[in-house]
Amino acid sequence: MTEPRRDAARTARRVVAEARAWIGTPYHHQASLRGVGCDCLGLLRGVWRFLYGTEPETPPPYTATWAEDRGEETLREAARRHLTEIALAESGPGDVWLFRWRPTLPAKHCGILSGPGRMIHAYDGHAVTESWIPDAWRRRAAYAFRFPEDPAGAPGRDAGSAPWPR
Repeated sequence: MTEPRRDAARTARRVVAEARAWIGTPYHHQASLRGVGCDCLGLLRGVWRFLYGTEPETPPPYTATWAEDRGEETLREAARRHLTEIALAESGPGDVWLFRWRPTLPAKHCGILSGPGRMIHAYDGHAVTESWIPDAWRRRAAYAFRFPEDPAGAPGRDAGSAPWPR
């Protein structure tokens, strides 16, 4: 295996392992604290902090209907600033999928792929969970992204150290 592929595989394994460490974290809108509370974006933010330390940006406060209210691809644009966009068909464990609930609405949910047909995510009324991706969700997948390769074997950081937005 070439060095870049080895680095990408290591990053993917670390992403999945850290996301699994969040399983059972209660759903809490706008939160991002492992074991205490998070939403789908909070899970991604926590995995980012584990891999890289400080978050590159803090999301502004957002309502549960932010995507419908704004009608803009805010989540996709933020992902494009910090992750590498890839084709859905090229995605695998450790990659991020963004979902839209209707074809006319922006993407507003995200999950981390954990294996063939499986993802780790948080959604209203449920703790962070690893689950199968049913066809209904698969049809709503709009974008795929990959985390940048983590610093050469850098140890994980405390995923709960950064404050969550209020």
